[in-house]
Amino acid sequence: MKKAIAILLALTFVIGMVGCGGGKVKTGDPDQTDFLIVGGMSVLSSGNDSNPVLVKLAEDAGVEIEWDLMSDSLGEKVGVLIGGNQLPDAFIAVGFSQNDIMEYGGDGTFIDLTPYITPEIMPKLSAILEKHPDIKAGITQADGKIYGLPSGELMGTAAIGATDDLSIYAVPEFSMINKTWLDELGLAVPTNLTELHDALVAFKENDMATRNGNGAGSTIPMSTGYDQWCWGQEIFYAGFGFTNFTSDICFDLRAKGDGTVEFVSATQAYRDAVTYFHDWYAEGLMDLEMFSQSTSQLIAKVSQGRVGVTTWWEIKEIAGEHTDDFVFLPPLYGPRGTQYENTRNLTIRSGPGVTSGNFNITSACGNPELLLKYFDQWYDPEVVMQLQYGPIGIYYTEKDANGVWQTITDDAAKAQFGKSAGELKAQYEVYGPRLILAEYYNSVFYMEDRATQRLHDIEEIWMPYVQDVVAYPNDVTFTEEELEVISRYKADFVSQVAEYEGTWLKNGGPTDTEWEAYLKVLRDNCGMDRLLDVYQTAYTRYLQSR
Repeated sequence: MKKAIAILLALTFVIGMVGCGGGKVKTGDPDQTDFLIVGGMSVLSSGNDSNPVLVKLAEDAGVEIEWDLMSDSLGEKVGVLIGGNQLPDAFIAVGFSQNDIMEYGGDGTFIDLTPYITPEIMPKLSAILEKHPDIKAGITQADGKIYGLPSGELMGTAAIGATDDLSIYAVPEFSMINKTWLDELGLAVPTNLTELHDALVAFKENDMATRNGNGAGSTIPMSTGYDQWCWGQEIFYAGFGFTNFTSDICFDLRAKGDGTVEFVSATQAYRDAVTYFHDWYAEGLMDLEMFSQSTSQLIAKVSQGRVGVTTWWEIKEIAGEHTDDFVFLPPLYGPRGTQYENTRNLTIRSGPGVTSGNFNITSACGNPELLLKYFDQWYDPEVVMQLQYGPIGIYYTEKDANGVWQTITDDAAKAQFGKSAGELKAQYEVYGPRLILAEYYNSVFYMEDRATQRLHDIEEIWMPYVQDVVAYPNDVTFTEEELEVISRYKADFVSQVAEYEGTWLKNGGPTDTEWEAYLKVLRDNCGMDRLLDVYQTAYTRYLQSR
């Protein structure tokens, strides 16, 4: 499809449009050396223009990049640009979904990169794909084309010697409890939901937050988000034999050891869980603001010493000066006196896998070959470590006796730059296409201490409570027909499940009549059966291809 492209933003020339299908190298302006790239960046980043690593890479490749990056409202801007045919040369760190990639690849917005991923044009990436054919398979769409460069951080428990290589994202949220408060009340760390309930009641009745200098009545027994990645309430559903995340349909799928999948939000266990936790909400044990609060609001509450139980990626990041007050809760057995009394099960999640939605060249680009030669440098191991963490000479100091790069210490970072090592990383981290392969750890650079600790926590604290060490993979590919089904039904399914769950947690239920009506809505209005068939078919195909 040919499109007329308007002069965009700061571009000072018009790029002629040329169709780019059929596996042929796109022709355009072979002399183009200036490129406009629109995309995302961390709110803490100082930007790509001043990043010394990117400046050097651009000089080496003979290109000039105009970076138009933002940390907020990115999706809105991208939609306007694509909808208005005002395309930059490429998009970076947008995180296009597979549905987006197939749509924009199919209509010519994104070009096929297959002809350019060759040893002559992209030697570094080509070598990686030859060594790791699974990565190539993960970015190749159902039409056989590649519309985006691969991105992925393959950080797993194999790096600490575990038998199963489970992603650092396998258990996205950890639950934690204020043990200082427990000790003061003479209570043990709970092992089941009944004991946790009693502890929360004690926190509230004794207004434990006042021990930390907070005003009367400021104690929040439990505070989380609602169905939020790494800070939701779902980990407590483990006491009913599952965990789920309705913010994305794939996270609501449970892959089982027999190769089948199911939506946990349509099971009796799910119904029992939301019914049970409504009582907690009604008693004021769960934060009444859980449905609306932001991450910054949650962090403020916990770090002020007002919260007894919460969920997060790790304790230190959310608890601040109260870090030493908290310990991890184990996955808790179900409530006493019910069929779930001896049940607890964490459903693990697939890692982010390898995606191709973080760098996509558009049909506006006149010289894709040169632009891809520049980005091929991003796949050098020493370059990718600097894009992930920070430059050599700033974040990385020297190599040790094994030839592995050493990172700056917190003390040295504060002395030289007035910032912690973590703050330096946040300043220099670059979003975009990069592959951190497992073999890079301990050979090029070491995994950061926080990541190593988290992998140990996953393996030692959480994995004993995972019954099926399987997860629905994020890099499953779908046919065009399957994507049409997902596009038609997914949003409605997700929103309906989230709406019903929130209503039941706040108001109680569901009764038998309400439950049957809910299932009917999911089937008749939200395509649940068709969606499940698509996800099952794609998963079966995925397993057979491995």
